Amino acid sequence: MKFVFTRGRFNRFLVAASAACVMLAAIVVPLPVQASLPRAHTVRIDARTFAFTPGVVSVRRGDTVTLELEALDAVHGLYVDGYDVNLVAEPGNSAAATFVADKEGKFKFRCSVACGALHPFMLGELNVEPNLPFARALLITLAGVMGALALFWR
Repeated sequence: MKFVFTRGRFNRFLVAASAACVMLAAIVVPLPVQASLPRAHTVRIDARTFAFTPGVVSVRRGDTVTLELEALDAVHGLYVDGYDVNLVAEPGNSAAATFVADKEGKFKFRCSVACGALHPFMLGELNVEPNLPFARALLITLAGVMGALALFWR
């Protein structure tokens, strides 16, 4: 029995071989950023008239985040868009909330208590970065499905 590559079989072979190469590369090639398991973060945010310190908080998707709000000069609030987090702190009394950063993207946080004329400009940002091991697994799965479809498609 002689096996002959027809044009259709050859094209399917090329797609399957390409999918296998993508899967191998996704498994073997190191990522530029060290992937890590979800971690717990405690971030102290100082609020003073019209500013949060730090103004930007970065975490990875899946991390457990505890925000501790410390009001330094007046009553301040902290509301995080996209998450059910709303804190109010008075000078000398901090407030805290814990949540899981389960949505990727950039989320504004703002003062939720009117604290003066420039109150609308009292903003910060929560950056939730993607979880890279999930992206790698997704790439491997998609390449495998593409290769299997190419081999068995008639």
